[in-house]
Formats: sequence, C-alpha cells, structure tokens
Amino acid sequence: MATTVGLISLGCSKNRVDSEQMLAVLKEHGYQIVSDPSRAEVIIVNTCGFIQSAKEEAISTLFEMAGYKQTGCCRLLVATGCFAQRYPEAIREEMPEVDVIMGVNDYQKLDQAIQEAAKGGRPVYTDDDGKFHEFGRVLTTPKYSAYIRIGEGCDNWCSYCAIPMIRGGYRSRTMESIEEEARGLVENGAKELILIAQDTTRYGIDLYGEYSLAKLMRRLCKIDGLKWLRVLYCYPDALTDELLETMAEEEKIVKYIDLPLQHASARVLKRMNRTGDRESLTALMKKIREKIPGVTLRTTLITGFPGETEEEFTELAEFVKDIEFERLGCFVYSQEEGTPAALMPDQIDDEVKNHRAEIIMESQMNIMDRLGEKQVGRDITVLTEGFDRYAECWFGRSAMDAPDIDGKVFFSAETKPYYGEMVTVHVDEAIDGDLFGTRV
Repeated sequence: MATTVGLISLGCSKNRVDSEQMLAVLKEHGYQIVSDPSRAEVIIVNTCGFIQSAKEEAISTLFEMAGYKQTGCCRLLVATGCFAQRYPEAIREEMPEVDVIMGVNDYQKLDQAIQEAAKGGRPVYTDDDGKFHEFGRVLTTPKYSAYIRIGEGCDNWCSYCAIPMIRGGYRSRTMESIEEEARGLVENGAKELILIAQDTTRYGIDLYGEYSLAKLMRRLCKIDGLKWLRVLYCYPDALTDELLETMAEEEKIVKYIDLPLQHASARVLKRMNRTGDRESLTALMKKIREKIPGVTLRTTLITGFPGETEEEFTELAEFVKDIEFERLGCFVYSQEEGTPAALMPDQIDDEVKNHRAEIIMESQMNIMDRLGEKQVGRDITVLTEGFDRYAECWFGRSAMDAPDIDGKVFFSAETKPYYGEMVTVHVDEAIDGDLFGTRV
C-alpha cells in the first residue's frame, strides 16, 4: 500500500510552485497524496522565512503538524522551503519533532530523504548548486489559472531582504522550457497564466545578455486558447520601453503591472540599496499610464525602515495620494538577521511602524473607494471562480485583480456560469475594494 503524504504550503506564489513540484516528485515515486494531515504518514510543511511573521507561522505550523504523530498517522515530519534553508541548525537543535530538513534546491531528492529518515536517519539537505531545477507539477490552483516561474533567486540585494541569501543569485529558465510548460497548462484548461520570479523584469539577462521578458511574453501570447497573461514582481529599474509597448500592444496581456516600489524618499531608497526618488518614480508612473491606457498599477510599500523620519514618511504618504495606485499593499519593516538593514542605527519602534502602515492603508482604501466608483456602470470581463452561498451570488476576478492579493467581483446570473468561464458583468456597485454587478 502506498505511503500517504500531506503537504502544507506557506508563503508566496513562488513557494506554491515549489510545493506543486514536490507533489509531482512524490507522485512519481508512488506516494499517495492526501489533503487531510491526520491521514498522512508523511507530513511536509513548505515554509516561508522572509519576514518575522512568516517565520513565526512556520514554527507554529511545524509544531501543529508534529501533533499528528500522537493524534494521527504521522510517522515523519518534513520541513522544507525558505525557513528550512535559512535555519537548518536551529531546526535540528530546537525541533526534534522534525525528521527531515530540506531547503529550496533539493526537491528532486525528496524521496531519498524520506527513505533515509524512515531508516532512522535525520537528513539535512540545504545545498545550492546555482542551477535552475525543473520538475513536473501537480497544480494546487484551479486548472483555469496557473503560475509559471520564469526565474529563481535574486541579484538586487536590497538591504532589508534575505532572499538572495536563501535562494541564491538570479537564474532564468529558457524560453523553450517556459513555452512548453505554458502550452501544457493551456491544453489542460488554463485560461490565465501568471509569470512570477523574485524579479520578473530581470528575466533573460543571464541567458541572453539582455532583458527578455517582452520577447518571452510575445512568444507566449501566440498560444491558442490562452486568454490572459499576467506578470508579477516587476522591478522599476528594468521596466523597459520595449516591455511597456509589448504590454500595450498584446491583447492577451492584462493591463496590470505589479511594481513593488517600497518607498518614495530618495534617502530611504538609497539606504534600502534601491534607486530613484519621488520625482523619478512619479515620472515613471506617468509614463506607464501614458503608454498603457487604463492600466492597473499595483505596488507594495514598507513603513518604519531604519531611520525613516516623520518627514520621509509624510513624503511617502503624499506620494501615495498623488499617484492613486489602483492596488497597494503596505508592510511594516521586519529586522532580518544577516541583512545590512538589521545593523543600521535608528531602528524604529513597532508601534510607530504599525501606525504608519495603518495611515497608508487607510488612505489607500479611500483611493480605492473613489476608483471603484468609476467602474460603476461599466461592463467588465470576469473570470468565474466560485459561488458564495452566503451572499447567494457568483464571484470571480477581473483583469484588474491578481489572485489572492486583490479584490473580487461578485455578480448575480440568470444563466449559471461554470468555474473558469469568462463572463461579462455590468458593475452596479463598489464596496471596500470589491465590485458587485450582474452578468450581462
């Protein structure tokens, strides 16, 4: 009888792809995948280790899953992912419940590690050979929407970020490999493909000697059956005119740019080891909107970076009001050991950091309310995702919304849509970042 295995995936969409690849490796080796951890003989927790809250979630989840050694079927507990890559010795010493420790570069050895642990060993796999490892995948998203990772690692070395230490330097996949995977996903029913990497705009610089995201996207747009092509995690320094023109010209590319700016103060950005200032970033946002009419701009910001003064925070808050981003997320600075920013003087009190983030998000909600009102009366295309039995209506996403991080469109329909169907919805109302309407 096949060994049962359950997998809990924490963190970002890039981690989700890792989890899907692990499931494929396990399936290939004859394991039976189960969704209920109480039924799993092997439980894998794919952890995130990016910021303090993610590390706390990783630890609590590992301890929770360890409980199934007493109350369930669990014989082996496996810690994988960024937290395991970053803190293998701490896990080994302080969490004896964990039987296998595996970082982010060794998933092809997962069965080997499990077999080793089953014989009484306690393997640790955290090597980094600097390669981009490719595997099959078992999708954990609905088949109509899927992520494709086009690169691994990062070369930006922002002073607050531990990702280069965890995942290594940037390396791209070949266009041929990405296209092959994309075609397979579309043939399997995917209507939306979402390109991800730590920095998607850097794609191809290592393989082809130039930024190649635009060429890749034009290539993928030729796939029959693909409806939406979305890209996340763009870096402002590498947002080329060619890329903007490609996004404007190709109908399948959704007019949506995710551009994590982090701040608007020149001094703060410099201390973050990033470039730009309020003036240059304002000019870039204007340029994007001129080249891609109707574009949805999403950004993420950090409040409370070491030394951030009241004046610099005010500059950031004014920037947010001036630009009126369609989508925005704000995080408080997390002091991560091993990063240059962790050793900077003038670390800011948690209460101040949180209060500043609240001010930004309150301002953003007012902006989104105003922008949402502008959608009322319009007809928009919506990718149907489900039925809300409490609200007794259907819901989905428009091109303006990425999965998990943005809002929803709720709609009534006389004709029942199927999951993954693209329908036209007339917008009647906008509330708290979500839209409400009727299927046309």
